[in-house]
Amino acid sequence: MTNTTATTTKVTAPVIEDRNAWRWGFTPQAEIWNGRLAMIGFLAAVLIELFSGQGFLHFWGIL
Repeated sequence: MTNTTATTTKVTAPVIEDRNAWRWGFTPQAEIWNGRLAMIGFLAAVLIELFSGQGFLHFWGIL
């Protein structure tokens, strides 16, 4: 008769943070959203200048 003892090891999955989650404060997720929104704003300003033939501030009547 053979005596076999099975050993079990607990395997845990790594915790992966959702990089697209909306979090408040100075977090990496907030900086990612800040960068995305800044890129959209910059693109909007460039498109306004291209299609209107005026600078962004002139287009809005600030200058």
